[in-house]
Amino acid sequence: MPPAKRLKDPLDLLDIASLLTDEECEIQATVARFLTERVRPHIGQWFEDAHFARELAPELGKLGVLGMHLDGYGCAGTGAVSYGLACLELEAADSGLRSFVSVQGSLSMFSIRQWGSEDQKQEWLPRLAAGEAIGCFGLTEPDFGSNPADMRTRAVRDGGDWILNGSKMWITNGGIADVATVWAQTEDGVRGFLVPRGTPGFTTSNIKQKMSLRASITSELHFEDVRLPGSALLPGARGLRGPLSCLNEARFGILFGAVGAGRDCLQATLDYADSRIQFGKPISAFQLTQRKLADMALSLGNAALLAVHLGRLKERETLRPEQISVGKLNNVREALAIARECRTVLGANGVSLEYSPLRHANNLESVLTYEGTSEIHTLAVGHALTGQAAYR
Repeated sequence: MPPAKRLKDPLDLLDIASLLTDEECEIQATVARFLTERVRPHIGQWFEDAHFARELAPELGKLGVLGMHLDGYGCAGTGAVSYGLACLELEAADSGLRSFVSVQGSLSMFSIRQWGSEDQKQEWLPRLAAGEAIGCFGLTEPDFGSNPADMRTRAVRDGGDWILNGSKMWITNGGIADVATVWAQTEDGVRGFLVPRGTPGFTTSNIKQKMSLRASITSELHFEDVRLPGSALLPGARGLRGPLSCLNEARFGILFGAVGAGRDCLQATLDYADSRIQFGKPISAFQLTQRKLADMALSLGNAALLAVHLGRLKERETLRPEQISVGKLNNVREALAIARECRTVLGANGVSLEYSPLRHANNLESVLTYEGTSEIHTLAVGHALTGQAAYR
């Protein structure tokens, strides 16, 4: 029996590509080519330098990935699986880059597209889609992450205006955003506001000394007697349904992105295991190494199948929030386990930025807890199974 040929892509093991349309495959390949040319040669250095390459924003806009799953206003209007595959490739390069695109499209742009006025859409969406402007999404606070209902940021009416006070924490893109979608308590419940950079009383400070998502901007937003016109209010959003609907959009991208991070780790490890010689043969020929590789490939394939399945449900508009929780909980957990296991195969070389697994592992530690911690998603699944809410 002739020896089997080595797979170039660990996802080929289950022929995931056969589940995709030609258009979806072409979109994925186009995003992958862009990243190979513009990001992969530099991402290790950007991570080490804690540098976000802002010049990529208009290039990503030209590529069509900013708000690509939204319709109109300069957005591409692609299907959910196409958007997911773009997120897969972006996170295969680095979680920080996928975070930028996810926050721009699924949080900032989606909040405006879903809940904004026509004037707000016309003003911001074409610029955000082109990467000419950058957006952020202010929900999490220093003392309230998993429990946004108790947020302290508050907006009160003053004639036809609003006065905004408070702060937001761990905000991706915050330090470079041209417009922030900010959620605040009001006399009418939680409402959303668009706050442009330069508005008096609105300042940002970047969070330093991060060990994760270093090639991404993470910031704190500060609001001190910020006066906003009535037109800054997102008229369609009232209560937590507004921000939570945006988070579900972003979490969908994450469950695909995690597959990309896991795939990149396993690809790098397969290459290394073929070239690393110990005891007279490549370490890929040892049983213990092959068991690790096989177990990781199984986990990765299952995560990819889950992502595509949930994408098809989303395209049929039948995807439920608890199903998104299943996807994020499972796929991030599996990707993180793959990244850590790949590091062991690489040995001491695994701690070098020359290889991607430990960089991915560090990034995934943030992905594990942002936009819903693993504990909260576990409780969301438990709620769906039992009908009992265990949040309080």
